Amino acid sequence: MEQYSRLDARAQSAVQADLVRILDEAAALTGLDRATWERQPQGDLEFAVLPEDTPEAAVLGPFVRHLAEGLNTRNAVESSTRIRLRFAADKELARRAPLGHAGHAPVAVARFVNAPQLKAVLASLASADLAVIVSDRLYHDIVRSGSDGLAPEQYVRAHIRVKDFGGYGWIRVPGHDPDDMRSVVDDPRRPLPPLPEPSRVPGTLSQIVRHGAAVGRDVTGGLTVGSPVAPSNGCRPIR
Repeated sequence: MEQYSRLDARAQSAVQADLVRILDEAAALTGLDRATWERQPQGDLEFAVLPEDTPEAAVLGPFVRHLAEGLNTRNAVESSTRIRLRFAADKELARRAPLGHAGHAPVAVARFVNAPQLKAVLASLASADLAVIVSDRLYHDIVRSGSDGLAPEQYVRAHIRVKDFGGYGWIRVPGHDPDDMRSVVDDPRRPLPPLPEPSRVPGTLSQIVRHGAAVGRDVTGGLTVGSPVAPSNGCRPIR
């Protein structure tokens, strides 16, 4: 969570509990069993590995929709510290490594979730609680199918460059028109929230979904979701 340290211990505990509850409810409403997820809570972040047969469209469609609704409902309580999330997704090969995973996908997800354009979009849309970015591969393979309520026309393409990583991502903000964010995506120099402290992304995955966000009165968390990778030789594709 960005600026998570600004919260006192009681507020941190409350925000963590709310984030877990919202994730649980979103998964249940989507028909996903969180008990089958390999989850690694990290305070301001949850890393989770989903079963290999979890359909990506269900995660990017209904799960994201229920997640946005859960955040909206929770944030409507005036006394609550607001939770705003960034959610990034990619899929590819990953290899288990001593400190987590090696491969393009874990790196890509970490870079996408910290993309200046994604931060700028969330910062510029004050009423938004969730900003989503998916990789170019995931957009063309899954989102463009339009299944499970996916709306490819709601995404705006952005060229992401973070550190030595470069690639295209597709950004969507549930409840907002693409025109609301197009100028910000084209010019990520618009006001940005402070950069978060670097965090390691552990866990087991080949498909990855991650979300994070921002704090102050605004708190943000993270989720990384992926398909398990066989522990034997390390590498395997999702499908």
